[in-house]
Amino acid sequence: MTPEQPNKEIQQLIQQQINLPSPPTIAVKILNTVQNNKEFSLNDLEKIISADPALTGKMLQIANSAFYSLPNKVSNITRAMSILGTNVIKNIALSFVITKELRRNTTSYFDFDHFWRRSVTTAVAAELVKNLIQKKDDDIFVTALLQDLGFLILCLSKGKEYDELLIACRSDRSTSLIKLEQQEYQFDHQQISYTLIHDWKLPPSITEPVRYHHEPEKAPGQYRQTAEILSIADLLSTIYYGTETSENVLLLQNQMETLFGMDKQQTNELLDDVAQKSIDIMGIFDLNPGQMKPYSQMLQEANDELGRLNLSYEQLVMALKESKNKSEKFANDLRTANEQLEELAFRDGLTNLYNHRYFQEILEKEIRRAQRYKNDLSLILFDIDYFKAINDNYGHPAGDQVLATLAKQILTAIRPSDIVARYGGEEFAVILPETRESGLRVFAERLRRCVLGITTIVDNREIKVTISSGAVHCSPDHGEITKQTLIDTADRALYMSKENGRNRVTILPLPPKL
Repeated sequence: MTPEQPNKEIQQLIQQQINLPSPPTIAVKILNTVQNNKEFSLNDLEKIISADPALTGKMLQIANSAFYSLPNKVSNITRAMSILGTNVIKNIALSFVITKELRRNTTSYFDFDHFWRRSVTTAVAAELVKNLIQKKDDDIFVTALLQDLGFLILCLSKGKEYDELLIACRSDRSTSLIKLEQQEYQFDHQQISYTLIHDWKLPPSITEPVRYHHEPEKAPGQYRQTAEILSIADLLSTIYYGTETSENVLLLQNQMETLFGMDKQQTNELLDDVAQKSIDIMGIFDLNPGQMKPYSQMLQEANDELGRLNLSYEQLVMALKESKNKSEKFANDLRTANEQLEELAFRDGLTNLYNHRYFQEILEKEIRRAQRYKNDLSLILFDIDYFKAINDNYGHPAGDQVLATLAKQILTAIRPSDIVARYGGEEFAVILPETRESGLRVFAERLRRCVLGITTIVDNREIKVTISSGAVHCSPDHGEITKQTLIDTADRALYMSKENGRNRVTILPLPPKL
């Protein structure tokens, strides 16, 4: 698929099922003036914008807003274009024109205002992330604003049928919406957005990142960072308009560190800035921001509510202490509770290792990181031999104690960069970043011997266990590899260890590329 031409088969599928809207008249005039007339002047663009007084007013509003923080007030479009640049002015104008045009169907069940509130927040977030990493991209605001037009069009075209798909996605977090769309329609809303704005003659600097905004790792090199910014902006918007907020904040912090080297404090400041700037910009788009507020304020209000709920109990406990001690204890309790909530999202309660959900997410990230930087990556799956016999002979509490003891000892055997997770039941996983096959073999054998030396005392009885391990190594020259292929290969190796007598390590190569 070339940047100039969308995939013909996908385009035909979309056109067969969906009636794509035409671009607004003013948008066509703006694009034709800027793209088809190489010798256009600022005066040409000014004439088109000034012909619509309402559009002119909004352009000046946003130019004078805190979003651009210009030192002096701008009183006319010519002055705005000379300060902000033609491309920025063009994109602001397109943003207003397109959002206005696609909010007219007020009789539809679809909540247009909610969609555009979220889209504006995504656009603001993309602009702020771009500024934070010091990337030059005048198109980023309008690109992020339009990236989910395909979602809007699917909702309007498919109605209740698409609602059922959304419900299925919410009930099964392990499957993404775009995968469900591809299974159902053979295309997804990314591709619809891309096809629509490609047909509207928007440039590849806008259309290509939109095509990959949920899968930035698939974007061509020159558009990948922009696609990554769009993906991060979508996550920032999800934090304010979706569910599972605390988990998404943790995910955002991890991704900002991985992609852009931003620490937790910088990410939290970005979160607040997105809300504050979005509230300002929504007013210019004639959107009511509703109950939107900065994330730090949301946390404070939640903490205050927690304090009110526990007030009667806390008064009994703290009545004997000085006022200063009361305040300090309450603050420490809240801080501890917040830290525990963050940890609980990704920790196994029995072993305190990372849980299965975190393993799936971090393995995906480590695969992408290894492929991006051409590093080795290894994976071990192992489980406890004859664990059922331990539960049958000693009882399930004894089995739990064995699991906890084993987990504690394993943590002493790994490197700081290694990641250990409880995969399920008595099965565990170890991700070994930047580890070659020789290092994998040495570590897996050391891990096996480490477990041999563990003794769990239950009711004055000693319980010793062994483990069977399956491992796989992915070298930098292997090319693209999926998470499931890595897991399946390690799982087959684990099965072979059990078949060949247990208490051993088996390493299998990855299947050859087709």
